[in-house]
Amino acid sequence: MDVRIFTEPQQGASYDDLLRVAKATEDAGFDAFFRSDHFLKMGGVSGLPGPTDAWLTLAGLARETRRIRLGTLVTSATFRHPSVLAISVAQVDQMSGGRVEFGFGAGWFEAEHTAYGIDLPPAKERFDRYGEQLEIITGLWETPEGETFSFSGEHYRLENAPALPKPAQTPRPPVIIGGTGKKRTPALAARFADEFNLPFADAATAAAQFERVDAAAREIGRDPKEITRSLALVACVGADDAEVSRRAAAIGREVPELKENGLAGSPAEVVDKIGRYREETGITRVYLQILDLGDLAHLELIASDVLPQLS
Repeated sequence: MDVRIFTEPQQGASYDDLLRVAKATEDAGFDAFFRSDHFLKMGGVSGLPGPTDAWLTLAGLARETRRIRLGTLVTSATFRHPSVLAISVAQVDQMSGGRVEFGFGAGWFEAEHTAYGIDLPPAKERFDRYGEQLEIITGLWETPEGETFSFSGEHYRLENAPALPKPAQTPRPPVIIGGTGKKRTPALAARFADEFNLPFADAATAAAQFERVDAAAREIGRDPKEITRSLALVACVGADDAEVSRRAAAIGREVPELKENGLAGSPAEVVDKIGRYREETGITRVYLQILDLGDLAHLELIASDVLPQLS
């Protein structure tokens, strides 16, 4: 079981905060450090000191870390032109020595788009654009050096793009797609995804969606086993009940709710729940959403008391 750390810096974190967490993630033995791609806080937090850009952050972390994988859950297709995004991600992959993973979604947070004047098309158009963006980004990365890439779609047109720079990974960085859509999401995952991720889903919901992705893969002649199954769940782990309660209060959540919807409780409880998810859904990777980025002792506890039981 790969165990990854997933952060939500729009809730209030500077680059230096993220650097400390990323280095602690690496030192503690986790597989990867991921972050969200948002520009507006959610809920009743201040959001100070303000948002950080996902790919600028990951570029910095690429030079400050050595081993951990780096990526987004998930980059929004509405924020950046696909050609420009392909260049940025390829460059960060080079800067990291080939450690980038590209989580990519259609975009959804309306208030964020309104606040910053970013277009959020209706759902159908948004997914049409998202599909074209996936074709463009992966097409640019996979075009052999010395050849050009062209694309003609309803929303984007590229003519003889040099398709440079190339990412360090060949033929491209892994693509992560996720979500609960029942038709277009599984179809796009079958075509483009190396990993399918369900955020904050119960086991039954996750298992049903993974089966839809598998069916879509089989329909186009792809082996479903090529697509890694993963979940993202909020983590709140404590050595005793008092520590669990303290960590829950620090993120504005209640312990019973966290135990029902996330990974909360003692290390043994968390290991047991991850084991049940693995048995019921077939996941081989879990992203632990860490919301209090100042509590590095939380990472240390998970690393010492949870990770060894999942290896």
